[in-house]
Amino acid sequence: MFRYPAAARYAERMHDILTIDGVSKTYASGLTALSHIDLNIRRGEIFALLGPNGAGKTTLISIVCGIVNASSGSVRVDGHDIRRDWRAARELIGLVPQELTTDAFETVLGAVTFSRGLFGKPADPCHIERVLRSLSLWDKRNSRIVTLSGGMKRRLLVAKALSHEPQLLFLDEPTAGVDVTLRREMWALVRDLRDTGVTVILTTHYIEEAEEMADRVGIISKGRLILVEDKAVLMHQLGRKQLTLELQQALTTVPALPGVAPDALTLAKDGEQLVYTYDREREHTGMAELLLALSEAGIAIKDLHTTQSSLEDIFVGLVAGSAAESTAAPTDAGALT
Repeated sequence: MFRYPAAARYAERMHDILTIDGVSKTYASGLTALSHIDLNIRRGEIFALLGPNGAGKTTLISIVCGIVNASSGSVRVDGHDIRRDWRAARELIGLVPQELTTDAFETVLGAVTFSRGLFGKPADPCHIERVLRSLSLWDKRNSRIVTLSGGMKRRLLVAKALSHEPQLLFLDEPTAGVDVTLRREMWALVRDLRDTGVTVILTTHYIEEAEEMADRVGIISKGRLILVEDKAVLMHQLGRKQLTLELQQALTTVPALPGVAPDALTLAKDGEQLVYTYDREREHTGMAELLLALSEAGIAIKDLHTTQSSLEDIFVGLVAGSAAESTAAPTDAGALT
């Protein structure tokens, strides 16, 4: 993987590279795509923006990248306002869109070199070569884009976005429609980019992707940012661990067991399972007391296993709760979702 100069990687790492203040977007049709978004992105982190279709993810990215104008609010990239100082702000941003939007009959090398020139950067064949090699595209440099596989085209989008050495990289559904092997290769690439000092913001439908890579997670629903949290903190605060006991005989009611909180137990699978929910971070989980109490109550167990709630479980629960409580207008259902 290529490396940016040390100054670019480490200078001012402690302050936010992206500040979004009160950004809203309402289209002429009256559809509200975003409603008062406040978000700070830390320099050098991987931030995953999660949300269902139509939540406003791509609209937000498009505003930051200068493709769409916000109805209100402000955006600053490393201190540069995207409207008043748009050229300096835009030079710091790389965007990997969902779809390939380049000349199908251009060569790989030509397309990436042209992308660098669009930002007024002087020619740097060595940098372009490093980017292409890091993405396993160097051997395809003279191939026309139309001849590339889907996975190679996806890599080409990343190469174009990195051609002008951005500090902030947006990946909009970077692994949509690719196979599992390529998806994991892309995950490794994103980590390498972060290690060079690039700040990465990705939108994804694959919750596994966010759980695997992100330092922080933001969840957007119906144009509102309903949560931003460190992934580890989110998993600790909202995650659950459960002990599922397969019973020899089905129960009709939750048993009252000494030393076990009644609300920690539920029945499942028509009474054939007894589920115990506990805080995995506590030193004393209460499982030993539970098993002893069941034995003393004559409730026989034939099997048991533990499960831990995933980021997907948390995401689904938060979005469902937001939808139930929200009285906001419908979000943009058009091309920008």
